[in-house]
Amino acid sequence: MPEPFEMTVGEAARAIRRGELTPVGLVESLLARVDAREESLLAWVYLDRETLLSEAEGKTAEARSGNPLGPLHGVPIGLKDIYYTAGIPTTACSKVYADFVPEFDGTSVRLLKEAGAIIMGKTMTTEFACMDPSPTFNPWDAACTPGGSSSGSAVSVAARMCPAALGSQTVGSVLRPASYNGVVGFKPSFGRISRHGVVPVSWTLDTVGWMCRSVEDVALMLQAMAGYDPEDMVSRSEPATNYVGALNANTPPRIGVLRDFFYDNADGETTAHTDEVLRRLAEAGAEVAEVAMPESINTAIEDQQIIMAVEAGAFHQPMHERQAEDYQPRLRGLIERGLSTPSVEYSRAMERRQRFVTDMRRLANRPGVLLTPTTPQPAQPDRTNTGNPMFQGPWTSCGLPTITLPSGRAGSGLPLGIQLAGPYLGEGELLAAAAWCERALGVSLAPPL
Repeated sequence: MPEPFEMTVGEAARAIRRGELTPVGLVESLLARVDAREESLLAWVYLDRETLLSEAEGKTAEARSGNPLGPLHGVPIGLKDIYYTAGIPTTACSKVYADFVPEFDGTSVRLLKEAGAIIMGKTMTTEFACMDPSPTFNPWDAACTPGGSSSGSAVSVAARMCPAALGSQTVGSVLRPASYNGVVGFKPSFGRISRHGVVPVSWTLDTVGWMCRSVEDVALMLQAMAGYDPEDMVSRSEPATNYVGALNANTPPRIGVLRDFFYDNADGETTAHTDEVLRRLAEAGAEVAEVAMPESINTAIEDQQIIMAVEAGAFHQPMHERQAEDYQPRLRGLIERGLSTPSVEYSRAMERRQRFVTDMRRLANRPGVLLTPTTPQPAQPDRTNTGNPMFQGPWTSCGLPTITLPSGRAGSGLPLGIQLAGPYLGEGELLAAAAWCERALGVSLAPPL
């Protein structure tokens, strides 16, 4: 059996149910890992050891009681520091929210707890989940960006300080840092999981997501959190399916390769690597064919930036008026851009985005899944930014579910990933294909100690 800190969510949950591992033993192993890695990585904002161990003791007693256990019983989950947690600071890593302590749990947090999970702590984010880099370091190379905005969540999972952590994606803030750090990252369909109790950036774009180390873990967490919530105005009423059961399908998937736009903007090593991955998947039985991006991609990225700026400006306006100097420069610039954008410009961006949504959902309704590189290149040795989000942003804008899988390493030794997209509200189909690809590739990455 692996060391407890090395276990995935699924492995840990099964070991706890079988009595081979206690939640206390798991938490103690993870805390020892935090002691060994945190000083050099700066992934955590808030971690209360005493409370964490106390909750683990309670979960251990419950596991010994013989009563039925939830699917995530005793498994610690990290939270990006924008998720409301009752009685625990939620600062969004900003001076503006430095004293904010919510009175309730966000819906996704509550559902994780109901499934038996333990909240391990709050992970670093860029300020208000926007553009100014966080202090977190990439565990593969301290000179390189860890990505953002969910930097602490990706790094804590990659460095084995927790088995999974929630992030959020408005442009590319889950899949990019997941790929840069060599872990699995997932963004469900827009509206599949409630955003109630999550500090917003853009109501049109914000999506709950998470990082973990296997497709099974994605399915376990999606099963726990998916569902309608009247507190979120975009929450979907379509019922969730058996996402864990969908992983048992072993039929080779149909894969539509999107080379235009993605290959045009990736470096040579990334395109060559993606082609090699496609070759391996085809040899394993996948049906691979090239498909074309719609012309509406040509305006999608700029329209997304306009929408994000205007809606961030609307949320932050009262705080910006009181304490603009407390915002970091890039976020302050985003807010001010949004506040100065004419309503006609915002309206036209929204109209063009709707055309893009329609085009992309039609494209994704073809049989199978779509595949691209996750990022244009591996993490770069530049900590002044969080990397290029252009390969994740289109999927966030159109609301399709996407997942990144670690697929190998660049010549520099840094992780590379492939990105799969499925039909709207088709998470079961997407995860079945991702699990098949995960088995066919057999890639599991861990940063150096």
